[in-house]
Amino acid sequence: MITFLEGILEELLPNQAVVNAGGVGYQILIPLGSFNKLPQPGSRVRILTHHHVREDAQVLFGFATQGERDLFRLLITHVSGVGPKLALAILSGMTPEEFKAAVVTSDITAISRISGVGKKTAERVVLELKDKLGVAAEWEAASRANAPAGNERHLHDAVLALISLGYRQAEAHKAVKAVLPSLPSDASAEDAVREALRQLLS
Repeated sequence: MITFLEGILEELLPNQAVVNAGGVGYQILIPLGSFNKLPQPGSRVRILTHHHVREDAQVLFGFATQGERDLFRLLITHVSGVGPKLALAILSGMTPEEFKAAVVTSDITAISRISGVGKKTAERVVLELKDKLGVAAEWEAASRANAPAGNERHLHDAVLALISLGYRQAEAHKAVKAVLPSLPSDASAEDAVREALRQLLS
């Protein structure tokens, strides 16, 4: 499984990039939000990836931020009828912050404006993310003005990352809460995810 690529950005288009990693050119499909964050061709770059394997092809999807990849994985894993191409379209039509706000407030109109989504798919996205997973509750808590400081600020990001990997909200929340006290003050959300995964898999 390819989880990231680091190398020279050879080509960059609004919907794809080519990265030269160790002399091999990898074509990566990207959302518009990631396109706007990536440097000019010729620069060294590190792109987070989701390696999607089908019977007839292997496709790499790339993201400039962890939040974009987590949202992509949430959509393709937990929302029926949403595949990689539609998830990419959703990420191209809204920033992760705008999408989170739309789910939390059940703003189906905003989500249905995205090209290729439509009202029925938007309703399914909101229903399955909000009611079945508790994702909206995590987003809402993370966006509060009195959000926790220190390591606690990584709690919601780490929980969402684990949910995107297939864990239930309750067990993800429990695992992250358990490892946060042992992490150094400068630890990242990725560190919290890594330690929580060790606990979940032990």
